[in-house]
Amino acid sequence: MQTNDITKAKDPAMRGALNALLRAAAAAHTIAIQTDTHLVIIKDGQLRRISAEELRQQTKEDRKENNIGGCNKSFIT
Repeated sequence: MQTNDITKAKDPAMRGALNALLRAAAAAHTIAIQTDTHLVIIKDGQLRRISAEELRQQTKEDRKENNIGGCNKSFIT
């Protein structure tokens, strides 16, 4: 199923699922930085461990580019 399909689902819980997953990913990102632990993700079928330092650096770059803070979606998608 594509993202477009989920946002048009009849079930309201399904329509909100993508946003809930993005919020959960952002929270995991923040907690990993605060606790100086790795974030473990699967990207392109590969298991990746992203260090807290790499997350901090990416957050700094995102803030410079977008003038905002938060989770880098490239780690999510």
